Amino acid sequence: MSLRSRSLVSRLGWLACLLPLWCLGCAPKPAETPAASPGTAVPAAPKSAALRKVKLLLNWFPEAEHGGFYAAQVHGYFNDAGVDVEIIAGGPGVAVVQQVATKQVEFAIANADPICFGRAEQAPVVALMAPLQTSPRCLMVHAKSGIKKFADIHDMTVAMSSTSAFSHFLQKKFPFKNVQIVPYPGNVAQFLEKADFAQQGYVFSEPYLAKQQGSDPHVLMVSDVGFNPYTSCLITHDDIAKQDPELARKVVQASIKGWQQYLAEPVKTNEYIHSLNKEMSLDALAFGVKELKPLVEDTVTKANGIGHMGLERWQTLVDQLIEIGQLQPDKVKTSDLYTTEFLKPAEKQLP
Repeated sequence: MSLRSRSLVSRLGWLACLLPLWCLGCAPKPAETPAASPGTAVPAAPKSAALRKVKLLLNWFPEAEHGGFYAAQVHGYFNDAGVDVEIIAGGPGVAVVQQVATKQVEFAIANADPICFGRAEQAPVVALMAPLQTSPRCLMVHAKSGIKKFADIHDMTVAMSSTSAFSHFLQKKFPFKNVQIVPYPGNVAQFLEKADFAQQGYVFSEPYLAKQQGSDPHVLMVSDVGFNPYTSCLITHDDIAKQDPELARKVVQASIKGWQQYLAEPVKTNEYIHSLNKEMSLDALAFGVKELKPLVEDTVTKANGIGHMGLERWQTLVDQLIEIGQLQPDKVKTSDLYTTEFLKPAEKQLP
């Protein structure tokens, strides 16, 4: 099984998925995070009963892209901020945007494009921070194929989601002459067997798995050709951002500290993630951190800090989604998609 076999909700099915959840209590309970193995480093216990209890729902099973949030839990940063955060594992079909919109969870992790789709369907969710400045989305080809860029892809099979925004973007931008688009298989088996086969992936996931099995993956980053939505955003309900800003700030600030810790010293956090998701080996997680660092610590982060988001980046994404037909014009107000209010600590009041 692939380290990342994401199953995406189709655009046409998004509203149908959202509406039944709008009635509180009628949606399925999100899957609980598995218990840690004996002897594994676990998050520090809450310091007092006064800690505010909240839920944070992941968009996938625990892995490196969630490392900063787990580090905030493992190293007690959430507790230090006065919040007891329960991190809940995601998985295929877990609709994180909808669960935040219906207040089943207070916080969740989502990429920028699903946030746009949610707001277009009147889901009152907002991004609070974006730890990854560069999207890890890629197409994986064989090095021996000689393919060096997306324009070189022709006369072959490409496995990628037919509903994902990046897939529509690539098909509109490049000719893909005599290319057969097939569903993403959720593993690298066909890639290992066929020289004329390419597939979608995350740079720290599928390429690692293929290389471990003796293949020769070469990565083409989708961000390099202009499609670069913010990834692994921390999101919440509009009501929390507007009516409970202290809670939002506490979770954001602890998460930023967690990401700083994870990129600097990930071992303890990786041991905990591995205890929750055995498919993520310690070697795979270590590889993931190595690949994540340049995606997080770019020039924007160095200038503005971890989590930074900008209007221009969000507007570019909205325009691209409209251009490829996945978003209708005037359905989304870009400034409603995110807030940077909580990226800085609260100002201390003078006595």
